[in-house]
Amino acid sequence: METFITYILFSVSLNRFYIGYTSDKIEERLRRHNSEHKGFTGAASDWVVVYFEVYSTKSEAMQREREIKAWKSRKLIEKLIASDGRASGVRVPNQSQKVAEIL
Repeated sequence: METFITYILFSVSLNRFYIGYTSDKIEERLRRHNSEHKGFTGAASDWVVVYFEVYSTKSEAMQREREIKAWKSRKLIEKLIASDGRASGVRVPNQSQKVAEIL
């Protein structure tokens, strides 16, 4: 069964968040974000996954991405990242876990 992931990346050098969704393995998507390319994430190569949610449909993942982006609030994004996600069934990596261990 194909899964879709809405994710939040953070770059220390830019001090910025990036929100996206993918059906790819999150490690591969992160590798592409960290490669040199044109576009928002191409400006840095230190992006790390700080949060993600797993969905069974593309439309759910896209909807959640749009919802988070619509907040336009760093504080709300940081609050989401700090949450444990258990109430909504969200799987959130902690500092000692690798993304691959969770998926």
